[in-house]
Amino acid sequence: MNTTRHRALAVGAVVVSGVLAVAIGVRLSAYGVPLALLLACCLSCLATFSSVLFRVIAALSTTTHRCTRPGCDFRVSLAHMDAAESRKWQEIAAQHPHRTL
Repeated sequence: MNTTRHRALAVGAVVVSGVLAVAIGVRLSAYGVPLALLLACCLSCLATFSSVLFRVIAALSTTTHRCTRPGCDFRVSLAHMDAAESRKWQEIAAQHPHRTL
């Protein structure tokens, strides 16, 4: 994922989180929630939604290579790499020294 696309997704995540937090704030204000509590709720929703969306973005931009040997749990997770780098790590994961118990 290139830098421009990654930044656009991050800005989009913050905007979506802000819209959701404001929507929750508007609904709570209809019930007469005090301003200090309303602000605390909106900020906590903003932080939570942003965190979730940033984790989703990170998961989508991460590639994981696993060992092909049955029972081996060796894996390599990398983000923001080109095809050559991905291939190199795929080969490393396939050829790592296998541990036996």
